[in-house]
Amino acid sequence: MDHAINLPGVLAEVQAVFDRYEDALVNNRVEVLDELFWNSPHTLRYGATENLYGFDAIQAFRAGRPAQGLQRSLLKTVITTYGQDFATANVEFQREGSSATGRQSQTWLRTPEGWRVVAAHVSLLA
Repeated sequence: MDHAINLPGVLAEVQAVFDRYEDALVNNRVEVLDELFWNSPHTLRYGATENLYGFDAIQAFRAGRPAQGLQRSLLKTVITTYGQDFATANVEFQREGSSATGRQSQTWLRTPEGWRVVAAHVSLLA
């Protein structure tokens, strides 16, 4: 089993899908965000104020979330791939108008449909 770290082609794929996710996030493209999360009851997302278990809960949260205040600056991004089919993306960010630093972790898995987030965690440092 190949667990090579940051194979250039795989890293480029994950960087591209991560960039697509980030664009969808700050522009509230809910359909793209839904597409990029694995449609499974095993998917989870821990947010700053919510714990969401399963794709349906994540989708419902996104549908009901306000579209304001989503703009942010990425302060640091670390993407690491492990072999051909698994990756993590971790960022530090700052929302416009806030002094708090946010942290986001994503676990990505290559599925038959393409790269999908299977687990995510968002938190804020005061």
